[in-house]
Amino acid sequence: MTIPTGHAAPTAELFKDAFRTHPAGIAVITAQGPDGPVGLTASSVSSVSAEPPVLAFSVSTASSSAAVLVAAETLVVHLLGAEQLDIARLFATRGADRFGGAVQWQPLPTCEPLLTDAPWALRCRILHRLPIGGSMILAAEVVTIEQARSDDATPLVYHNRSYHRLGDQSMLG
Repeated sequence: MTIPTGHAAPTAELFKDAFRTHPAGIAVITAQGPDGPVGLTASSVSSVSAEPPVLAFSVSTASSSAAVLVAAETLVVHLLGAEQLDIARLFATRGADRFGGAVQWQPLPTCEPLLTDAPWALRCRILHRLPIGGSMILAAEVVTIEQARSDDATPLVYHNRSYHRLGDQSMLG
């Protein structure tokens, strides 16, 4: 049994410290804007419902891509594996040329940018937008799914400000 060490008021720093210990999968979210494609790396994507297929994620309104993503009617959520670490880093870098020669992508017939190296790409239609603090939570219905790689892609996760891969050695049971 763990004995609590004490209670503290939920300051922003303490809240961030708590979530640094909570690993999360990595995705890149892309959309087509009036001035071209935009995208960002996200660790906040979560499954909400399988029937209908719905996911949710949050976007910092300070992000350079936020305005386009929040205004978009559709977007693509790319679930990344460890092999796409460079893509995750690129889309997390402020001011980077995210759709230059460093990443393979193509526009879908519906115009959203598709990262062709992502193991999974979920094209989504935005259902709800909920502003909270300096973030926007978006709930989106998955309208199409593309699988570019096999199911054995090594997952990429973010934990304690670092990227990690999950493998057989990390399995507990």
